[in-house]
Amino acid sequence: VGSSYFLALSCTLLWVEVGAWTYHYSDQGDYTWEQARNYCQTFFTDLVAIQNQQEIEYLNRSLPYHARYYWIGIRKLGGVWTWVGTRKALTKEAENWALGEPNNRRSNQDCVEIYIQRPQQSGKWNDEPCSRKKKALCYRASCQPFPCSQRGECVETIGSYRCECYPGFHGPECAEVVQCAELEPKGVCSHLHGDFTFGSTCAFSCQTGFALMGPQSHECTAMGTWTGNTPHCEAITCPVLRAPDQGEMNCSHLHGDFTFGSTCAFSCQTGFVLMGPQSRECTAMGTWTGNTPHCEVLSAPDQGELDCSHLHRDFAFGSTCAFSCQTGFVLMGSQSRECTATGTWTGDATRCEVIVCPVLSAPAQGEMNCSHLHGDFTFGSTCAFFCQTGFVLMGPQSRECTAMGAWTGDPPQCKAPQVMSRHPWLPSPHVPTISPVPLMLLLCFISSCQLPGAGPPKQRPAELLSHSWELHLQLHVHLFL
Repeated sequence: VGSSYFLALSCTLLWVEVGAWTYHYSDQGDYTWEQARNYCQTFFTDLVAIQNQQEIEYLNRSLPYHARYYWIGIRKLGGVWTWVGTRKALTKEAENWALGEPNNRRSNQDCVEIYIQRPQQSGKWNDEPCSRKKKALCYRASCQPFPCSQRGECVETIGSYRCECYPGFHGPECAEVVQCAELEPKGVCSHLHGDFTFGSTCAFSCQTGFALMGPQSHECTAMGTWTGNTPHCEAITCPVLRAPDQGEMNCSHLHGDFTFGSTCAFSCQTGFVLMGPQSRECTAMGTWTGNTPHCEVLSAPDQGELDCSHLHRDFAFGSTCAFSCQTGFVLMGSQSRECTATGTWTGDATRCEVIVCPVLSAPAQGEMNCSHLHGDFTFGSTCAFFCQTGFVLMGPQSRECTAMGAWTGDPPQCKAPQVMSRHPWLPSPHVPTISPVPLMLLLCFISSCQLPGAGPPKQRPAELLSHSWELHLQLHVHLFL
């Protein structure tokens, strides 16, 4: 490999200090374009990349004349003239072609030479076949392997370089980061390059009972501004409450009218009693605790009585009222209540609940028909019982639920009558077997009773019953019973 020379716009000391871009060329031997590039890449950085007119003038003034001129780092790739070192297309503004060039003579001129010390068109470019041999014009980059703090693009200049910083960074070496204003509220933030700088993101949330108004997150942009509007937290709102009829309402608000944490107390005017909660609170769900209260006139409960005594005036401070229930009902709530100095009654609301008896059911082979005054199987309910055909009711025909919560009588039953037949130990073997008949008919026949719907009892014919027959029949009845 032949020796090379370097050229620098600045003095040697400056070149040593900043590691500026330097130019080199081969002083021994000529190379094809590919060989020239290999030479430059082996010993330096690459074939030279021309960036401005000042650089061209510098090279034309500093390099020695060579009849075959010098290869530079432009080549046609895919039909486009391209700087091979950066793989960037040659722009119209950067073109420096000699007059009538590029002409692509013989359709094989894909590489570029620069005229140095030429009498005409000096410093201009010409397209040439890549196989021709010329001097290699190389450069050693002043940009280091990791230039510009890896936050920008290093651009070579004569004797130096400059950094074109990526968005969000600035400074000679792109070491400084664009700063955004500190957020308030801060939220939960993550920072890539420093607190509240380009790329920082902040997520926002609110405490229980508050809703976020605005975006859930912000990002610091390359312009030093945050995306979106500044969020804020607002207290969750509950529906507006009203005082009950014949009553009053007194509310306290922590964060705003009828919002999370607000509490409202209720009271009633003289002669009325509050039904429902004495206070309600607005929750984080935007709803109120408890049900809506209302004011009712203090009166005797249904099926009950009220007995009041008044110290000053009716239903005023110091008044006391005692409650009781009618027979068959039980008092639920406070037995007595007193009007306090705050205009509210002590104790809980009273009511009379009917006494309940155990549920009855129809007997086997029978039916039941009930009537209820105050509710199913409660005080005053009555139930009547019947048996199916061929069965006899044993027990009470009806039962009633008493004030003690018990039914009158015993549970009835439906039973089938028993059948009588001749017994071998009877006196006469000629006594006929009696066919099955209801017991009531049999007894009536013996005692001459009057059946429903029949006339007065008649004298039994003597021929129908002899003394022996009657004796046997009575014996059968006695055994049956």
